[in-house]
Amino acid sequence: MDDIIKTENLSKHYGDVNAVSNMSLNVRKGEIYGFLGLNGAGKTTTIRMLLGMIRPTSGIAFINGKRVYADNIELWKNVGSLVEIPYSYPNLTVRENLDITRRLRFIPDKSLIDKVIDKLQLGSYSNRKAKNLSLGNAQRLGLAKALIHNPDILILDEPTNGLDPAGIYEIREMLSDLAINHGVTIFISSHILGEISRFATRIGIIHEGKLIQEVDTNKLDKLCRKRLLVNAKNTKEALSILIQNGYTVSKTTNDIIEIKDEDTIRNPDTIATIMVNAGCPPTLLQVEEEDLESYFLRTIGMNGGVK
Repeated sequence: MDDIIKTENLSKHYGDVNAVSNMSLNVRKGEIYGFLGLNGAGKTTTIRMLLGMIRPTSGIAFINGKRVYADNIELWKNVGSLVEIPYSYPNLTVRENLDITRRLRFIPDKSLIDKVIDKLQLGSYSNRKAKNLSLGNAQRLGLAKALIHNPDILILDEPTNGLDPAGIYEIREMLSDLAINHGVTIFISSHILGEISRFATRIGIIHEGKLIQEVDTNKLDKLCRKRLLVNAKNTKEALSILIQNGYTVSKTTNDIIEIKDEDTIRNPDTIATIMVNAGCPPTLLQVEEEDLESYFLRTIGMNGGVK
């Protein structure tokens, strides 16, 4: 697949602060790339460099094979973006804001304003001044401005910020449709792995300015740690029985037996049968699986997850 967004050792330093360090990533055509990191990890700085809004200290960024720099006006004709705060003209209405965006992009077709208003469900607010919008609807306006020219590439920084669960779902479905059915390449940042994993095809995890992992989302479940927790009235006897039957076991800090063998985790009934036949029935037989948020915290070196 062609790389639509590509960086090579992209870095941005502010004095002694390394906001982004040697960032090398690739986003393929039609992909939804989830750029995941805590607040302050370097997501917005990376996006600003991708959009030519700030100049990198070192390294290079490419979009559609063309090097990114602020004066490369042609580069942005097929790119829609939303960066951190959805800025708008506060004293102008939603429709007026979109009309300014249309004119700035030299779009002759005024009907695109109504189309994008419908797409972002802003019809009830089209004549409301931007300063009177809720945070969620201001975010919708920002997305409408990013989408008005039907771009082939979307670069979005926390686009669901301020939206309620229904709004998050609507945006997620819309972005999925753009990627799957229209071939739009989407680079989207967030600090919530659970949300991103629902529709991104690949994620990159950034921490303290460094890209520490890239993974296809369909492989995330395999990366989450799992274990089988076992207990009995006589823990010492249960431990001995399992060891005699060839299982590799250990004990948690709560003095519960744990087994990490994948076949055993998939078939915990085997353990139950062995223990019952040995006269030491289990009082606890539980498969515990790390959730995605815990996996993320473990990956960046914070507490969380199945140990």
